[in-house]
This record gives sequence, C-alpha cells and structure tokens, in this order.
Amino acid sequence: MAKLNVELFIARRIGGGRGGESRGVMVRIATATTAVGMAVMIVAVAVIMGFRSEITGKISAFAGHLRVQALDYGGSPDTPPIRLDEALEAGVASIPGFVSVAPYAVKTGIVRTPEATAGVVVKGVGADYDLGFFEAALVEGSLPRRGDVLNKDILISASTARTLGLAVDDRVEMLFVGGDRPPRRDRFRVCGLYSSGMEEMDSQFALADIRAIQRLTGRGEDHVTGYEIVIDDMERLEEFERRLEVVVDARTGVVAREAGEATEGVAAGAAEAVRSEPVLAVRSVTGDYPQLFDWLKTHDVNAAVIITIMVVVALVSMVSALLIILLERIRMIGILKTLGMTNRSLRLVFVMRAARIILLGLLCGDALGIGLALLQRHTGAVALDGEGYFLSAVPIELGAGWIAALNVGVFVVLVALLVLPTTIVGRITPEKTIRYQ
Repeated sequence: MAKLNVELFIARRIGGGRGGESRGVMVRIATATTAVGMAVMIVAVAVIMGFRSEITGKISAFAGHLRVQALDYGGSPDTPPIRLDEALEAGVASIPGFVSVAPYAVKTGIVRTPEATAGVVVKGVGADYDLGFFEAALVEGSLPRRGDVLNKDILISASTARTLGLAVDDRVEMLFVGGDRPPRRDRFRVCGLYSSGMEEMDSQFALADIRAIQRLTGRGEDHVTGYEIVIDDMERLEEFERRLEVVVDARTGVVAREAGEATEGVAAGAAEAVRSEPVLAVRSVTGDYPQLFDWLKTHDVNAAVIITIMVVVALVSMVSALLIILLERIRMIGILKTLGMTNRSLRLVFVMRAARIILLGLLCGDALGIGLALLQRHTGAVALDGEGYFLSAVPIELGAGWIAALNVGVFVVLVALLVLPTTIVGRITPEKTIRYQ
C-alpha cells in the first residue's frame, strides 16, 4: 500500500505543478477530445435507445406484443372471429413475464365525407383493455366509452380528421367491408382525436367500443378477433412466444376433442358448425413489422461504429499527450531510477497521470452529453419527418445503467491501451537523462 501511495503521490505532483505539462496544450486537447468523444457516444446511444423504446412502445400500443387469433394466410386485419376462452386466458396468464391479456375485435372500414375518403382499421376494445397510451396521445375530446351499454363512439387520429374535415362530436358514416359478410353501413360519433407522432399508423387506425365491432361481425359477444398480450420485457419476446405457442396448441387440442365429443349424435349441419371454429395462431409484433425492427437493429451497428471511432480518436490524443508528458519528465525519470524506482513503478506513475486526464475528460463528457440529451428530450429541438422516421422528433432515452457501463468500458479500454506507450520508460538510462535539459 505504501508503494502504491508513493506512485500516486508522484502522479499527483506531476499533474498539479505550476509549469510544464500541467498547463500543456496537448493535455487540454486530450481532455477535450475525451470529453467530446464521450458526449458524442452518450448522445448517439441515447438516440438509438430512444428510437428503439419509442417505436417499439408505440407499435406495441397499436398491436400488442403478441396476439392470439385465427390462422390467416391472407394478412388481412379481418381474420375470422374466434370464441372467447377463459381457459386459454388463464393459460396465457401463467407464463412468466405476463402482464396483461385482453380481447379485441377488428373491422376494416371506409370513411367518406364531402372533403375526402379514407380507409381505416377500427379496433374495438373493452373495459379491460389498457388505453393509457391513447389517453396520453389524446389531442381533443375523450376516449370511447366502454361500458355495459352499446355506444357508437369512435376515436380517430388528428391527421385523419384533417383529411376528412371532421371534428369532435361530428357524426360520420362508415362502410365496413371484408370478412365473410356483405358490406354494412353504420354511423359513429367522433368522440376524440389523438396523435401518437407515427403518422403512418395514425392514418390507418381508429378505436371504438368492442360491442360495436362485434355487432358488425354478426357472431355475437362471445366471439372476438383475438387476444392481445403484453409482456414485461421485449428482450424475452421470442421465449414468451414459444411458451405461448405451447399453451395455444394444447388448448386447441382440448377444444377439438371437446368439439368431437359434443357433436356425437348431433345433426350433420350442427356438427359442422361446431367443427368450423378456426385454428388458432400466435402473431408477434416483430413478425408483423419485420422491416421496422430490422431497421432498428441496424442502429446497433451504427452505435458500435460511433463508439469505436470515438474511442480511437480519444486514444490517439491521449497517446500523444502521454508521450509529451514523458518527454517533459525525462530528467525526473532518471533521478527516480537512480533512487531505486523500478520501470514498472515509473510506468504506473504515468498511467495514473493519464487515468486522471481520462477521468476528467469522461466527467466533462458526461455533463455535456447528458445536458444535450436532456435538452432534446424536453424541447424536441431536432425534428424528424414523421413519414420517414415514424416519429416527429429525435427520441431520447437515458439510463444510469448503460451510461455507467459506457464510462467504465471506455475508461478501462483507454487505460489498458495506454500501458503500451509507457514502455518507453524502460529505454531511459539515468546517466544520460540526469543531464537532460
């Protein structure tokens, strides 16, 4: 411990003196380069994490993390209705990582007004469906009522309202198509307008009471389009999906067996109706929007490239600064060698001095990077094209965990690599360096 204290004392002394390298330009450049590099890394990672979090969260709010619905080969939102199944719900709820499961009903519709015509997907939800996302995105009006009494409220996006010339409390007639039923007309009251910032999704999506949509399917309140499932960690989506498929397959087998037993001795027509229940399938949000999530994955490569470049730039400036520090202290090195200090101890002195510069640069970089990130988060100063980026402003997500890990990682890498330049200490001989001026 005493030996280490001597080396640390010397490192502090050469770093805190009045002249020489303590005020050297290269030291300030190295500190500034490290600070700017860390700030760039923090901002880059915060933006990438923000994109991932915001887009995943918003897409999941529209479609859930996972869905159980009828097997469909056409890709249409109007999949055949499935029967409500409490046993299936209980099986889903038993999977680790489960947060919520809620039934929903979907119908494709066409809205026509004197100003324009637009196609929308109307999603019917019940009282057990979490509408926190749409409540936060509400611009005007209120959310659709979801009680025991059937109502004709509909929530549409602000962009759709502008296109169609609609306002809150306006009555709108819709033509519903798709499925196995002929087109039907129905009238709804615009109860509110929302804006999620994802223009592409907003222009296609509307929200209503589930009973109003069930009525349009003609299958009664015991049939829905499917179940939406929310989990607690998107990183475990594939694992949860595999377990969910096991639960769904097991439940499908039980239902088929019960249907076979129920149709014994029943008229052919009635038996066929029981057996006509569709096969269930599991759909994930990543499977529904593969290009979007692949695009998000490319940002991880971008982050790795940015971090690597910034570390290399910081390393080059630190190596230059360290070499200058060594050259300025050649006479001191010779004297310390004469007094018996080993090459290893001398190298440790200069590594400690470099570590102090790096630490100061990282702290300054943290302050600058976090400050810029917070400024963007609260002001949205850097805007985006909603159609191209799915968001109206650059998103930011900060986390103490990854910021700390980034600092520790950069510090360890830089200090470890700076050990190499200090090998020059071993080539310095006391008899020559003591006379060095």
